[in-house]
Amino acid sequence: MDGVQQLTNRGEAPAPNPRLPAIIDENAEALAQLSELVAGQGDFDVTGTDEYIEGASPGIDRNLLRALRRGDFAIQGQLDLHGKTQNEARDALERFLGDSRRAKQRCVLVVHGRGLNSKDQIPVLKERLKGWLSEKRIGRMVLAFASARPQDGGTGAVYVLLRR
Repeated sequence: MDGVQQLTNRGEAPAPNPRLPAIIDENAEALAQLSELVAGQGDFDVTGTDEYIEGASPGIDRNLLRALRRGDFAIQGQLDLHGKTQNEARDALERFLGDSRRAKQRCVLVVHGRGLNSKDQIPVLKERLKGWLSEKRIGRMVLAFASARPQDGGTGAVYVLLRR
């Protein structure tokens, strides 16, 4: 038998193939970076798309923000801003959040609507709410906020996590 060699390591497992270097998935990297941005690191970060909004004060625990996004907190109060002018909505929001904090409530729901019945279908209150919740006067009461889950109003409402 020409060209045949006898095996010398009978009964032993063959040596494994050397590992190939991991292929860098650019999409996975981009998603990881996007997740970090959405997590709200740094100053009071406000994140949003045409529909989704979110904001968090500096140093908030990422797990706390994740729980807020998932709707894990019990909703202890609710404010509906439908039909209010911007001034009425701001006054109602400030009063509601102040009362909620004094009542030791931790998580409340603010319904702002999606603006589908507004002039030009622009969600005016939604945009203003994002600013109000992150500015000093009202923002000092807020730890974080995120668009609600569909069962709680979806992108027409926000969960607001209040400071203690």
